[in-house]
Amino acid sequence: MSANEPTRAYDAVIVGGGHNGLVAAAYLARAGRSVLVLERLDHTGGAAVSTRPFAGVDARLSRYSYLVSLLPRKIVRDLGLDFRIRPRTISSYTPAERAGRPTGLLVGGGEQRTREAFARLTGGDREYTAWRRFYGMTGHVARRVFPTLTEPLPGREELRRRIDDEAAWRALFEEPVGVAIEETFADDLVRGIVLTDALIGTFADAHDPTLVQNRCFLYHVIGGGTGAWDVPVGGMGALTDALAAAARSAGARIATGHEAVRIDTDGHTAEITYRTADGEGTAAARYALVGASPHELAALTGDPAPEPAEGAQFKVNMLLTRLPRLRDPGTDPREAFAGTFHIAEGYRQLATAHAEAAAGRLPVTPPSEIYCHSLTDPTILGPRLAERGCHTLTLFGLHTPARLFDRDNDAVREELLTATLAQLDAHLAEPLADCLATDADGRPCVEAKTPLDLERDLRLPGGHIFHRALSWPYAEAGGGRWGVETRHANVLLCGAGAVRGGGVSGVPGHNAAMAVLERDRPTLLSRPTPASPPP
Repeated sequence: MSANEPTRAYDAVIVGGGHNGLVAAAYLARAGRSVLVLERLDHTGGAAVSTRPFAGVDARLSRYSYLVSLLPRKIVRDLGLDFRIRPRTISSYTPAERAGRPTGLLVGGGEQRTREAFARLTGGDREYTAWRRFYGMTGHVARRVFPTLTEPLPGREELRRRIDDEAAWRALFEEPVGVAIEETFADDLVRGIVLTDALIGTFADAHDPTLVQNRCFLYHVIGGGTGAWDVPVGGMGALTDALAAAARSAGARIATGHEAVRIDTDGHTAEITYRTADGEGTAAARYALVGASPHELAALTGDPAPEPAEGAQFKVNMLLTRLPRLRDPGTDPREAFAGTFHIAEGYRQLATAHAEAAAGRLPVTPPSEIYCHSLTDPTILGPRLAERGCHTLTLFGLHTPARLFDRDNDAVREELLTATLAQLDAHLAEPLADCLATDADGRPCVEAKTPLDLERDLRLPGGHIFHRALSWPYAEAGGGRWGVETRHANVLLCGAGAVRGGGVSGVPGHNAAMAVLERDRPTLLSRPTPASPPP
C-alpha cells in the first residue's frame, strides 16, 4: 500500500497492529467487513513480540510482555488460532533467611508439598490454611468475573450480585487490599508474596485510598477463571504471529511502516491520515479503532489529553549458560526458577521500596521477580543452546517509577540493574555473572528496559504497561456499553487503556469488534476488493 494511492474506503481502519488491534481485525474480517490495519513499526505485535535481542545468539525471547493469563480461550477458539500455552509446574519460590540459615517458600508441586513448605518456613499450618482460604475466595471471584470480560459491561451492582460474596466484595472492591492481607496473614514474607499481584506495573502502596492496587490485584487473580499465569509456547510472538495470520487469512489488509497521524470524523465516517517513508496518504472508514493509548487517541483526534500516565517497572532479559545454584540447599534451581522467583518482596520491604521511590530515590533494596521461560518451553532456544543447558531469565522489577530516570536514564538504569542483581546474588551460591552467556561480540547477554525506554520504543505513555491505571470491570459514568467507546460515535479505543484492558488479553480488541458488529449489522460502508497485504 503506497502513500500515493487514492483514498480508499473500508468498513474499519485499525490504528496499531498490537495484539488487541489484530484481534479486532480478525473478528471484523471474519464477519465480512473490509479492514485495514495501520502499524507504525515494520512488524506487528506491539509489546507482545518475540525477538533475538542478543547479537549472534539463537534465543527468541518474549521481549516485553511474557506470560499469559487474561487471554480468553473463547478468542483462541473463535479465531482458530494456532497458539498454545503450557502451565508452570511451580507457582512461586521465595528465598528467605530464618534463624540465620537460608531457606525459602516453594508454592506448587502438589497440595501436600506446598503445605509442608509453609510449615517449614512458618513453623505451623496457620499460614497455609489462611492461604487456602484467601485464594479460595479469589478463585470464586475469578469464576464469576472472568466470563464477563467479553460481554457488555455489567453495572457495579450487577457484578456485585454476580459475585454473591459480600466479604470478597469488601476485600477486593471497597477496602484497600492491604487490609485483607493483614487480616488474613501473619507472616511478613507470605504477606509480601500476596501483595505483589497488586503492584505489577502499578506504583502504589498496599493501603492506597484510590484502590488502584486493588484493581491491579483483581486482574492478576481472575485470569482464565483460575488466576493461573501460563507460558506461551514459542514465546509471546507466537500469539501475535497467529493473530496476524488469522486477520490476513480472513481478508484484513495489514500495512506496516504506516503511522497514523490524524483522525478526522463527523461521527458517521472517518478519514485517517497516515505517513510512510514515501509521504502521506489517507483512508476512509465507517469506523476507526485505535489500538494505541488514550494519549495517542487524543493526539490523533485533537481532543484534550488525558491525565499523564507513569510506568513503574524495570524489565530485564538474560540468557544463562546454566541456572545458578541456590544458597537454600533444599531447593532445586530448576524448580525455583520455573515459577515466579520473588526477590526482596517481603511486605515491609515492599512498603519501604515504595516510600523511597515516592520520595524520589531508587529503592535501596529493589524488589523484583524472575522466571525462566525455557524450563517450561525450550522451543525458544536454538538446538545448540538447548544442548548446552542454556536458559533464559526474565526479571520484572517493581516500584521504579519513570520519574526516577529523568535525570539520566542510562546511568540510573545501570545503577538499578546492579542493585537488583545484587539482591538476587544474595540468595545464590554463585554470582549470577558467572552464569551469564555472552553474545557474538563478547558482551554479557543482559538487556534492561526502564519506563523511559518503553515509552521511546513502544510509545507507552510514561512507559506505563497498561497505558493508564487499570479500571474496574464494571460500567462507570461515561464508560459506554462495551468499555471501548469514545466521545466520537464511530471512533473506538481497542487498546490496553480501554475499560477491562491491560495485560495480554485481546479483550479490548474483541469488545471493540463486538461494538462495531452490534451497531452496524444492517449496513456496510464499502466492499473494496481485498488486496494482497504489503510485504
